[in-house]
Amino acid sequence: MFDAHKSDFLLVAVTLLAAISWIFSKEAILLMPPLLFMALRFLIAGGFLAVIAWRPLSRLSADQLKRGVGVGLVFGIAMSFWVMGLFHSASMGEGAFLTSLGVVIVPIVARLIFKEAQPASTWLAIPVAIAGLALLSLQNGFKPEPGQLFFVVAATIFALYFTLNTRAANQRTVTNRKGETLEKHRIPALPLTAIALLTVGLVTMAESLVMEPWQPTFSNPPPLLIWWILASAIVGTAGRFLVQTYAQSLSTHSHGAVILVLEPVWVSLFAAGWFGETMAPMQLAGCGLIFTALIVNRWSALSKALRAWLRKRQTG
Repeated sequence: MFDAHKSDFLLVAVTLLAAISWIFSKEAILLMPPLLFMALRFLIAGGFLAVIAWRPLSRLSADQLKRGVGVGLVFGIAMSFWVMGLFHSASMGEGAFLTSLGVVIVPIVARLIFKEAQPASTWLAIPVAIAGLALLSLQNGFKPEPGQLFFVVAATIFALYFTLNTRAANQRTVTNRKGETLEKHRIPALPLTAIALLTVGLVTMAESLVMEPWQPTFSNPPPLLIWWILASAIVGTAGRFLVQTYAQSLSTHSHGAVILVLEPVWVSLFAAGWFGETMAPMQLAGCGLIFTALIVNRWSALSKALRAWLRKRQTG
């Protein structure tokens, strides 16, 4: 399997883990302050990965550590807006689709900020994906409710995080202001994920200390709360973001991010089964458009694979 195809397959797995994590998170914030939950979730997940990645972490250069923390800071701000959106929103499915707008913003960020070339298929997929997301989450018109605003801001910052994460996970050659060519060494997936998650935990911990009361949570925690936190930390955070970072390290381009539009589809399905949320016919049409966007975005790879399969059948 080519690295690009392997990356796509792993990103699909990431969308499933992410959707499951939405359920864990929603259950947890019903029982505790949202930012405190995020702090515990990411500190546990980051600490778990840091123990595993201790040796590669100790071998990182100062520049690699700095870039890893930078990725984590952007990620931490995005996750802060995301969890506040989840806390204030009445519909988990709508929130997932609003957050996924970040996926279609990624190529724009990569092009405008980092001058990263994008294939034509990505630009063709973007309006299709936006139309699908609109049908799914905005069928009654966009209303500037607090939860929606938090999700939209989170989506914009997530786009920057995804691009920075891809660049940190891959080897790059850059030119500084003096015209000198410098080699930016890749940060291996495991230590990069550990650094980013720990940074998110510290960012949200600082925010929670200032904004939220802790005593009610720690004085008499519900038994299920511990399991929601652990499940979210190990499965929905450590597992998910390690797989995502590794997948991004297999491809130097950001167009694979369009695959992540699958996440809200899974979230809606899981929300229907777990929380009893329903999906209207217009939203189902949106799902069809999202899958169309995926096909358009990956048409080059799909057509090559199809031609190879046909040649094999003819020669066989």
